This record gives sequence, C-alpha cells and structure tokens, in this order.
Amino acid sequence: MTVMIALAGNPNVGKSTIFNALTGSRQHVGNWPGKTVEKKEGRLRVGDEEILLVDLPGAYSLTAYSIEEIITRDFIVHERPTAVVAVVDASNLERNLYLVAQVLELETPVIIVLNMTDVASNRGLKIDAAQLSRRMGGIPVVETVGNRSLGLEPLKQAIKQVTENPPLALPQAQYDGVLGAEMAALAAQITQNPVLVAHYQPRWLATKLLENDEAIVEALEAQGETELLAAAAAAQARIEDATEDDAETLIADQRYTFIGDLVASVLERPSTSILTTSDKIDEIVTHRIWGLPIFLLMMWLVFQFTSNVSAPFLDWVDGFVNGTIYGWAGALLTAVGLGDTWFAALLTDGIIAGVGGVLVFVPVLLFLYMALAVLEDSGYMARAAFVMDRVMRWMGLHGKSFLPLIVGFGCTVPAVYATRTLENEKDRKLTGFLATFMSCGARLPVYVVFGAAFFGTASGNLIFSMYLVGIAVALATGFALKYTVYKGQQPAPFVMELPPYRLPRPLDVWRQMWERVQGFLIKASTVILAVSTVLWLMMAVPGRANAGSFNDVAAEDSLFAVLSGAVSPIFQPAGFGSWEASGSLITGFMAKEVIVGTMSQIFVGEEVAAAEVTEPASFGEQVGEAVLGFGEAAVLTVQELLNIAPRTINLLPGVTLPTFNFFGIEEEVVDNTRLEAALIGSFERSAGSAALGALAAVAFNVFVLLYVPCMVAVAAMRQEFGNRWTLAQVGYTLAVAWIAAVLVFQVGKLFI
Repeated sequence: MTVMIALAGNPNVGKSTIFNALTGSRQHVGNWPGKTVEKKEGRLRVGDEEILLVDLPGAYSLTAYSIEEIITRDFIVHERPTAVVAVVDASNLERNLYLVAQVLELETPVIIVLNMTDVASNRGLKIDAAQLSRRMGGIPVVETVGNRSLGLEPLKQAIKQVTENPPLALPQAQYDGVLGAEMAALAAQITQNPVLVAHYQPRWLATKLLENDEAIVEALEAQGETELLAAAAAAQARIEDATEDDAETLIADQRYTFIGDLVASVLERPSTSILTTSDKIDEIVTHRIWGLPIFLLMMWLVFQFTSNVSAPFLDWVDGFVNGTIYGWAGALLTAVGLGDTWFAALLTDGIIAGVGGVLVFVPVLLFLYMALAVLEDSGYMARAAFVMDRVMRWMGLHGKSFLPLIVGFGCTVPAVYATRTLENEKDRKLTGFLATFMSCGARLPVYVVFGAAFFGTASGNLIFSMYLVGIAVALATGFALKYTVYKGQQPAPFVMELPPYRLPRPLDVWRQMWERVQGFLIKASTVILAVSTVLWLMMAVPGRANAGSFNDVAAEDSLFAVLSGAVSPIFQPAGFGSWEASGSLITGFMAKEVIVGTMSQIFVGEEVAAAEVTEPASFGEQVGEAVLGFGEAAVLTVQELLNIAPRTINLLPGVTLPTFNFFGIEEEVVDNTRLEAALIGSFERSAGSAALGALAAVAFNVFVLLYVPCMVAVAAMRQEFGNRWTLAQVGYTLAVAWIAAVLVFQVGKLFI
C-alpha cells in the first residue's frame, strides 16, 4: 500500500517550495479531474519507503468558498491521505492555524511545518516549537526555511514518524454551550447511518451542517438525506434563538478562541513592532496614489521582456525550423526520389510547418513564465493584486486578472496560460475570455499594410484606433458577462496575504517555466498539426472540374478558394465580400501574420528572382549558420534586455535616449507597393468606390482584431477551460467581430 502525504497551507506560505525541495525532479504535473487547477504529485524516498506527495491548492480554510478549498477539502475527506503536512507562515501564526484547526477536525494525522522562520525572527517573533507540539498532543512541529532548504531532514523524519506511529488522539477546538450540545446530537444521529460514517467523520459532518456548507448540503440532498438535513436546520434555528447569533459565526469564534489560547502559550512578541524591509517597500509599492503607476510600470517591463527580449530567439526558431529543417527535409526527399510528390509537400508544408508554428511560440512562453515566476517568487504578485483589485472589481474580476490582459498585447497564447496565476476558476475563464480582444503583436502587420495602403502617412491613426477598440470591447464584454452569465453570483472572497519580499530561487523559476512550456508542447501541438494538415490538403485539392490535379492546382481553383467563395457573401454587408479577403481570414486562424502572406500570394503572386543561381550551402555550413544564428540571437537578447531601460525612459515627453545596437542593423524596410495597390483595387471593387474601399478596409481590420484568435490560442483555451467554454468564446468573437465590422461599414456609409 502506497503511503500518501498531502501538503496543505494558505497561499504564499512556501508550500510549493517545500514540495519542490522534497521531490526534486520526481514530479508529475497535470490538472485535477474536471478542473483547470494545477495538480502536482511527487515521490519522496524516506529510508526504504517511497512516499507519494500531493501538493494541494493553496486555501485559507476548508469552507467551500473557492474551487481550491473544495479540492483541498474533498481530497482530505475522500482520499484519506496517511497524513497532512500543514505548512504555516511562522510570521503569521494565528491566521495560518485556522486551516490547521479545520484539518484536525477531519481526524487526519497532521505535521505542522513552521516555514519562513527567518522572517518571523526578523520581526522579533519567537515560537516555542516544542511547547506547540506538546499543546497539540504530540503532533510533530518542524521549523523550516523552504527557499534555503533548511529543516528538510527533520521534516522527512517527522513524516516517517507519523506514517509508522500515527497519533491516537488529535486536539480539536471545543464547542460548548448550546452549540456543543446540538453538534453532539447531530453527530450521534450521523453515527447511526453507516453510509455516511463510511465517507465522513460524524463530528466534522455535524459541524459542516451547522455551518450550512452548500457543497455538503447539496451532496446530502442528492443522497436523499432529508431527515438529517431537517434535523440540522432545526438545530440551527435553536442555536440562533438561544444565542442570537448564527451557528457558523459561533463555530468560527470558538475556533479562534482555541487558536488564540494556543498562540498565547507558544509565541513571544517584541515589546514594540519592528518595521521590516518588506514593510518599508510596501509603503511605496502599495501606496494608494503611487501603487497603480508602479504596477503599470512593472507590467510594461513584463510586456517588454516577453515580447522584445524573446524576439531574437523567436526569429531564430522560426528560421531554423521553417528554413533550415525545411530545406534539409526537402533535400532528403529529393535524394530518395520523392522531391516533387504530394508526400513531400505534406511533410514540408504540412507537418514541418505545423511544428514550426508550435515551436515559434516557445521563446515567448519561456520568457513570459520566467517573468511571472520571478514576480510571484519575489512576493510582488500579491502586491499587484492588491493594487489592481479595486480597479478590476467593477468587471467582476480581481487585480491579478490585469497581468494576463497586458500580456495579451504581446501574444494571446501566453496570456491564456498566464491565467493560471489566478486562484479562482471564474476569474480564469473570464480573464481568458477577455484576453483575446487585446490586440496581439501578430495582428500588427495587417494594420501596417492596410494603413499604408489606404491612409498613407496617417496610418498610425488606424493602428492606434485598433488597440483602443480592442480595449473597449474587452471592457464592455466583461461588464456584460458580470450581469448575464455571472448574474447573481457573489464574487469569491478575495483574501491575500502579503508575503515578505524574497530573492527568487533560479531552480524554482526554471521548474515553473519548463512545466508550463512542456504542457503547451505536448497538448497544443497535436491540434496544430491536425489543422495544418487539413489546410494543406484544402490548398492541394482542386475545387472545380478540370482545374488541375492534386497538388498541382492554381490557388483560385483550389478547394480552399471555392470554400472561401462560399463564405464571402457573409462579409458583403461589411464591404469586403471577396473570396480573397474571406480566404485570408480563414488562413488567419492559423496565425494572424498569415493574413498578409496569403493576400500577398493571392494578389501579387510568387516571383522567381532572376538573380544568379548560387550553390546551396553544405550541411556543415548550414549547421554552422544555425549555431552562429543562435549565438547572434543570444547577443541580441542581451541587447534587447539592456534596451528596456532607455525605451521605458523614452516614454517621457521630450526624452530621447539612445538604444543599443550591437550589430548596427538598420531597420528592415519592406516594400509592399504592389500588394498595397492590389488591396486598394480589390477593396474598391468589393465596396463600390474609393471612399467605400477605405471604409471596408477599416471594417476588415476591425474584424481581424476581434474575431477568433489563432489556432494555437484556441488550443490553449481548450486545454485550460474545456470544450464548452472555448466554443462559446469562438462563437462570441465571431459574432462580435461581424457585428462590429458591419456597423463600421454601414454607419460609416452614412457620412460619406
């Protein structure tokens, strides 16, 4: 029989740090069944025995206020671990022991870990661990400093002790008076029901019924326990009549009485409060005036780090996969006589291009999760949530939701994954829903091309307006969902401990980065490869009779063009009802950058350069170029990291600091003259005039801004939020995009 130990504790107490230190690389990360909350399991060897460790979600209590608390409670109640390691913030003993008191009521063996004892010592707090153990009936009490791996060996010995000799009796809060009498009567009634006794501790279940715990009441209703529920309701009424207070309040009050007496006997406080370094920093960081600008500055830095610093490696991955590997595959297929076959096209244009579409996002994700891990491990994330909570609450969100929305300006994919930093499932889903309206960097090339074609030097107005429209739609959607889908739902209680500032551990940062990127590669890549293959087949299959053969058909005669033409009438009210525009939007589902590439191929066509033919590079030369390119990407990453400071300072009016340019690379100038001319002609024909063509172009860009994000983002949403929520989001974005584009064109016509 496997020994199973659960780790429980409040958020930000260092529980996961201790879990990582105990298990090392022997971890498995997934999701709880049917939930998007992360599930961590690991293996720990103590002596000759291997122990399964389960890191439960951070929870402040075992009352069903949030999904994390429900998961933690249900696991302890139904899975019945051998023992629970309760990780406690030693500098906030009384608040943290409330969860411990509730775990003790489940009559599960407990080990108390007093973590961050160094922080408690810096604040002048002295805890008598031996006395605490005696007062708790001999429960092991271990002092640790998790981020420095101090106290891990005594903790392992305590785990071994409890698994071999579990305590016979556990101390619990004593409920006296009418409350205690009614609780005892309910527990006696529950004891007579063998079905309930098999699943619940009678005294604990009686406590939950008196607290009117919704999850427990619903479970008993489903089991037909109407008699017990009626007895509990009558007991609640008698308690309220006798005390003029509800049972839930009385239970909490007597728990805190139990905790207060315990703390008073083991904790020695300083005669005067000590202002720590964290307190001094918080006076500025959480200031009611300066807190918000500081937070926005931090988000700007995260945005710069995620988008710009990762860009060199993103370009290198794109070039290596879609250039070097693509070329090697083509050369190999040619060498074996398959160079001009449909199989070669499928392998190179379908499978390899699909893999490249996945891998190109890896640098962005790595840098994003590095930034998030540093912010979280340093303790700043809790301050950010505190500062932004008031601003975001009117949409039914918490302050933490602002970070994924900001990241969405760089890329929707990491924005969706960034919602994992939110504890509440409703917040994760709503934030992920809104993040798709933030104009990601992939949409920018579309704005640039259309802006230059239709508005010339005023193209910046189009680009700026697209970002504003995305923000406005996100705000309106959040407000609407708050009063429709989530109407009548009370927001989850937002309780946030402010942990002390700490220096992040590189190993923990790397582990968080890799765990999330690994999940992205495994789960999202299958969807991407499937969609890439289907789209390639559609472009290779003739859509009309006598239009060519498989893999040898003109673009306008392909099945893709025929299907695009069937869809195009839908966009006629928006002014761009051509198959070319519709087809570009379809390929834009793969990646928004593809829209420009598709239009370039459709309108301009592929040109074969008349320059002299050069000998292809040898395999060794290509490997050398790849290695050299990787080195250049590393140097450019350092350059972009150094450029964050001057770019940020240059936001100030009248300030222009020089930026670093290690290789003296001039900004690449792309000549879109032929494409721009073709776009003007196409949109003018579809809309009916030059003025209406420009208006249709604006409507097209609005649609690009608001419609379904790329397939990688959809795969990420499906992974995080499930099929139903993803389908609802896809349908909603399509509807909003179409309505907005039609309104832009039809209302705009009234003023032309």
